Amino acid sequence: MRPILLQGHTRSLTQIKYNAEGDLLFSVSKDHVVNVWYSHNGERLGTYNGHVGAIWSVAVNSSSTLTLTGSADNAAKLWEVRTGKCLHTWEFKTAVKRVAFSEDDSMVLVVTEQRMGYPGSVVILSINQDINAIQSDEPITIIHPEGSKAMVADWGYLNNYIITGHENGTISQYDWKTGDLIKSIQPHTAELTDLQMSEDRTYFITSSKDKSAQIFESNTLSPLKKYVTDAPLNSAAITPVQEFVILGGGQDAMHVTTTGARQGKFECRFWHKILEEEVGRVKGHFGPINTISVHPSGESFSSGGEDGYVRVHHFDQDYFKFKYPDL
Repeated sequence: MRPILLQGHTRSLTQIKYNAEGDLLFSVSKDHVVNVWYSHNGERLGTYNGHVGAIWSVAVNSSSTLTLTGSADNAAKLWEVRTGKCLHTWEFKTAVKRVAFSEDDSMVLVVTEQRMGYPGSVVILSINQDINAIQSDEPITIIHPEGSKAMVADWGYLNNYIITGHENGTISQYDWKTGDLIKSIQPHTAELTDLQMSEDRTYFITSSKDKSAQIFESNTLSPLKKYVTDAPLNSAAITPVQEFVILGGGQDAMHVTTTGARQGKFECRFWHKILEEEVGRVKGHFGPINTISVHPSGESFSSGGEDGYVRVHHFDQDYFKFKYPDL
């Protein structure tokens, strides 16, 4: 797997995301810029400019007409994918840490930071899919998570609820219509850094600073699988073809200087989803891996690092023929 190296950011990557077809890859970074690339060859399609703070999150609707970003400038912006035009801006009191479209694209969730006396929140907004329509500033619901602040979130199965991941390792399930907490568990011992749904949203994977990733059933929050590593994890993704999950992270830069770069553990780690065994690693980044995204068809995956690079890996044919020896 010879990677395609995407050099379009001047600071560390925060999130990358394929669109539903997988032909486009969106990347956001602390450099205030949104880039969109052709995933098959790494050619940059365009840049969306307008944020004045680090961009923490990006989401794309299922028809690839709209993209949503959340930033440290206390704003979430809705963009037209084709032209890069900013269609609407929602202003908040604190930074926007996570954004996600609902399964039917009719709504988005926006996770805001708990800071400066303002409570953290998960804001549910309606989205008009018409490019020329006026978007509503009035939230459908505002949820103030109890206890530890929410770091990541996504929509559950058939938009029935939302799942939030928290700073103290808690995972919660909320009724987005009422804002009520349905259930909560604390499977991690440190901050949740990523939460990605399976293709049908019936289960999801989390990554944590406690050096583990776990898979849970969406409806019940029942733990299904656990992958324990030797480094803090920043991202975890599920592959749709082979029975693998991909984990990424590494020691923070401040700790690497005391232990040596070789100890940083900056690899994408492939684990067998069912057997909970590590099967391989992909190296390349010169700092912690902050975000991982898998092509919807499973033909490739991408990683974004603290080093400012996005690496796109297209799997060799041998990957699709691979059979685990114990199965």
